[in-house]
Amino acid sequence: MDGTPIKLTECPRDAMQGLTDFVPTDIKAAYINLLLQVGFDTIDFGSFVSPRAIPQMRDTREVLSKLNLNHTGSKLLAIIANYRGAEEACAHQEISYLGYPFSVSETFQVRNTNTSVANAFDTVKSIRELCAAKEKELLVYLSMGFGNPYGDEWNTDIVSHRTEQLVNEGIGIIALSDTIGIATPEQIKFVYTQLNRDFPDTEFGVHLHSIPTTWREKVEAAYQSGCKRFDGALKGYGGCPMAKDELTGNIATENLISYLAQQNALPRLNYDKLQDALDYSVRVFQ
Repeated sequence: MDGTPIKLTECPRDAMQGLTDFVPTDIKAAYINLLLQVGFDTIDFGSFVSPRAIPQMRDTREVLSKLNLNHTGSKLLAIIANYRGAEEACAHQEISYLGYPFSVSETFQVRNTNTSVANAFDTVKSIRELCAAKEKELLVYLSMGFGNPYGDEWNTDIVSHRTEQLVNEGIGIIALSDTIGIATPEQIKFVYTQLNRDFPDTEFGVHLHSIPTTWREKVEAAYQSGCKRFDGALKGYGGCPMAKDELTGNIATENLISYLAQQNALPRLNYDKLQDALDYSVRVFQ
């Protein structure tokens, strides 16, 4: 690696969305406002999806209205699951990125967005056109990017094929998601080396889930293989509710920061605000 600073995405949305108890809107907004002052490249702050599917995110519009964006360089990302959600997100000038989960697994695509992979790809194409018209950027997550628990076929050729499809449709940012925390360092290194070689003009990110004892080897494998974007959540909150191990969650952002600092690849951060956000997180995730 050349020491170029990495783009960090903080994911309070992913950390909160699986909580049973509803986090009050004002607390959500106060937490995200602290995160906006830390210096992250992007804040994955909310989602425009069915409140029946993700009730915790039913107040995303209200949260957005309470965010202070006057003194931040961070960009906002909202998750969407269909074209209607994309239209809602695009109506808000404050949002820079729309994130769409496009799965390598047919079963997970149906479970996650209630549609097939083929239909999801058509949705990606329609949303990309909408984003271009509305001056937004579409970030596509390749969910179940390192395997799945359903027995659906997975191999690196499938990942490469799905990536090629997306690149050919003009998708410039693709993040592989280890949705259930099963990726090995060897898998990660092989996949990212291949993708960076075959698609040099595409920005590849990673959204890893992990148990606390295996995060470093996974992050290191991605970083050494040319990954430029890393997602995390303070204290490792959140993760996929379908993960088999209850300890499987997001990579803790403070661990990411520690590792990247050792590689001289860390963007400039406000550590006082980072500590404030860590302290406040207790109110969010109590």
